[in-house]
Amino acid sequence: MANTKSTYQKLSEINIKDKIERKGSLDYLSWANAWDLLKKQHPDAQRNVYESEHTGLNYFTDGKSAYVKVGIVIGKLEHIDYLPVMDYRNNSIPLDKVTSTDVNKTIQRSTAKAIAMHGLGLSLWTGEDVPELTATPVAKPTNGKPKTIVLDIGDENWTKVLKYIGANHKLGITKIVEQLKVKYNVSASVKKELSAEVKKLKQAK
Repeated sequence: MANTKSTYQKLSEINIKDKIERKGSLDYLSWANAWDLLKKQHPDAQRNVYESEHTGLNYFTDGKSAYVKVGIVIGKLEHIDYLPVMDYRNNSIPLDKVTSTDVNKTIQRSTAKAIAMHGLGLSLWTGEDVPELTATPVAKPTNGKPKTIVLDIGDENWTKVLKYIGANHKLGITKIVEQLKVKYNVSASVKKELSAEVKKLKQAK
């Protein structure tokens, strides 16, 4: 008997190339396109937008900021995403500044993420887990460019970077370095070492 592909496998194999949009330097799949592709495969799929039992509102709060909770149900499986209400720089918006528009946009983005957890367009979210920075020497800004952390082989950030590569080596060294450069200053020698690590991981598969 031939192996039956799981829902995750089927959704992850859907070609979304012609649906991808770009905002700034980031690629994304809009919630509307994600929902359309999902419903064509699973007409009975449902979305749950959770409300706070304390306020009855469609967002939650820790007293300082806000977040939404969205679930996507396919069959008997629900994947739930929690997403902070953020501004265009991806910084949490203070609770007293949150508007209904902010919440609505976050719910739609969270919908796309919850759908991605089922496999559809998941690769587009890979860059979100770029390792957090720690206090190490900072490169001096030039020509008004943002400061970045100098990444050295074996320093306190190196273990985090290797862990990140271990989880995302299928992206290829070019994409990985591009994502790391958002937060790190990656020298030629470091890139060479990272490339060797990616190659080693691919050969081990």
